Amino acid sequence: MKDIFENGKKLPLIQEFYTIQGEGYHTGKAAYFIRIGGCDIGCRWCDTKISWDLDIHSLANTDDIIEKVKQSEAKSVVVTGGEPSTYDLSYLSEKAKENNIETFIETAGVNELTGKWDWICLSPKKQKPPVASVYKNADELKVIIFNVEDFDWAEECSKQVSGNCKLYLQPEWSRRDVNTVKIINYIKSNPKWSLSVQLHKYLFIP
Repeated sequence: MKDIFENGKKLPLIQEFYTIQGEGYHTGKAAYFIRIGGCDIGCRWCDTKISWDLDIHSLANTDDIIEKVKQSEAKSVVVTGGEPSTYDLSYLSEKAKENNIETFIETAGVNELTGKWDWICLSPKKQKPPVASVYKNADELKVIIFNVEDFDWAEECSKQVSGNCKLYLQPEWSRRDVNTVKIINYIKSNPKWSLSVQLHKYLFIP
C-alpha cells in the first residue's frame, strides 16, 4: 500500500494557528498549534469531531507547516488532533528541532509515539487506553471529568505515570458549571492533583 503520508512529510492538516495555550501546565504561554485529522476513539463529548474523519482533510507538506511556524516567530509547537500518535511525526519534530523550536504533543497515547518531544501531555480515554510507553514518558496527565466515574479513571491512570508527571483534572466543557465545583472539592481532598480549565474558551481566544 502506498504511503500517502510519505513518512511524515505530508500530514492531514485540519488547522494551524499561533495563539496562547489554554489548558494544563503551559496555560498562558504562546505556541503554534498544529491540529492533525483522523481519530478513531470517538469521545461523545469531543469538541473537535470534525477531526474524526481523515478523508475530509487535505494533506499538507510538513515543510510548509514548519515554514509557517518560523514566520510566526513561535518558540514552540503543539501537535494535537484528532489523535496525532496515529502518524509518524519524526520528520515534523526533527525539522522543528533544527529550527530551535520546542516540540509539545497532546495525545490520548493509543499508539507508540514517534518523534522527539520536549513535553508530552497525555489525555487518556477509557474506551481506548494508552500504551504503556506513553504513560511512562508523559510529562503531564490531563484527565477530562465528564461524570463521577472519571475520578476513578484518573486515579487509575495516575498510578501508571512517573512520579515527576504533573497531574491535572479538567471539567468537560458542556458540564463545567457542575463539574468544576466537584473537581475543586476533589482536589482539596487529593492535593496531588491540580485544576485545568479551558481558559481560551472563557476568554474567547482562538
